Amino acid sequence: MFIEIKEVGSKKKYYLVHSFREGKKVRKIRRYMGSNLNQEKLVQMREVAEKQILQRVKVFKKINDPLLEVLTENEIKKIKELEAKKNFKIFHLSEEQWQRFSELFTYNTNAIEGSELNQKEVNQILEKDKWPEDKTKEDISEAYGVTEAIKFIRKTKEHISIELIKQIHETVFKNSKPFAGKLRQGIEVVVRDGLGNVVNQGAPSEKVVELLKQLIQWYNKYKKKYPPILLATVVHNQFENIHPFQDGNGRVGRILMNNMLIKHGLPPVNIDFKNRRKYYESLQQYENNHNIRPTIELLLDEYKKLKNQLKATTKK
Repeated sequence: MFIEIKEVGSKKKYYLVHSFREGKKVRKIRRYMGSNLNQEKLVQMREVAEKQILQRVKVFKKINDPLLEVLTENEIKKIKELEAKKNFKIFHLSEEQWQRFSELFTYNTNAIEGSELNQKEVNQILEKDKWPEDKTKEDISEAYGVTEAIKFIRKTKEHISIELIKQIHETVFKNSKPFAGKLRQGIEVVVRDGLGNVVNQGAPSEKVVELLKQLIQWYNKYKKKYPPILLATVVHNQFENIHPFQDGNGRVGRILMNNMLIKHGLPPVNIDFKNRRKYYESLQQYENNHNIRPTIELLLDEYKKLKNQLKATTKK
C-alpha cells in the first residue's frame, strides 16, 4: 500500500492506494483519508483506511471462491445420504395446498425481513383483500408481491437468468420500493440479519453483473449432475453473498431457490420465521467455510414440517 497525494487549490488530499491481483486482472482500491493532514492524523487515518481496504480485498476474493469449487463424488454422495437419512420423499401439491403454501411462505419470508404482519393478517389480505389498519402499506403490498411472485415462478419455464432475477424483484417490490427490479449501481451494502448482526458485505457493486453471470454459468454447467436440493441451496447462498439489490435480496433469493426446486420436480420449501437464527447461521457457515450442509439440513427439516402442515390443510 502507498499514499497518494493530490493537490487541489490550497488543499492536499491524501489517499491510501492498494493494488492486488484477481485472476488475470489487477485491481486497485483507493481510500480517501482527508485533506491537509498532519503527521499524527495521517498515521491515524492510514490505520483506518488499511482496515477498510483489507476488508474490501477480502470481499472481492470471498465472493468468487465458491464458484471456483467443483464438488467431489464423495461430497455429492454425502448429500444424497443426508436426504435418505432425513427420509426425504418427493411430494406434490394440489391447488388447495399451493394456496396454503403461498400464505405460509408469504408470511414467513416477509417476517424474516422484518414485516410486522402476522399469519392471520396475511391470510385475510390474500383471501379477502382485508387490510389491517395498524400495519404499513409497504408490508401489505409486499404480501401481495410475494404471492404474485410465487404464481410467476409456477408459470415460467426459465430456471435462472439475470432478467428472471430482476423480474422476481420487480414483482415483489413494485409498490413498495422505487428501485424495484433494478440491480444496485454505485451502492455498497453491509448485510445484517433480522437480529441486527452483520452477516456479510455484499459484492462490490461493479462486480454484481459479472458474478451473477458466473453463477448462472455454474448452474447451467452442473444442473444435470448435482442433486436439485444441492443446486438450489448453492445458488441461493451464493446469491445472498452477491446481494445484487439495494434491498430485498433475502426474499428474492428464497423465491429463486423455490423456482429451481419446482423446475426439477421437487416441492417448494418454506423457511419458518421461528428458524431464522438457524437460517442465518447456515448462510454464515457457507460464506465462511463453504459448508453447504447446514442449509441443506435446514431445508430437509422444513420439508418435513411443510408436508405435515399441508396434510392438515387437506384434512380440513
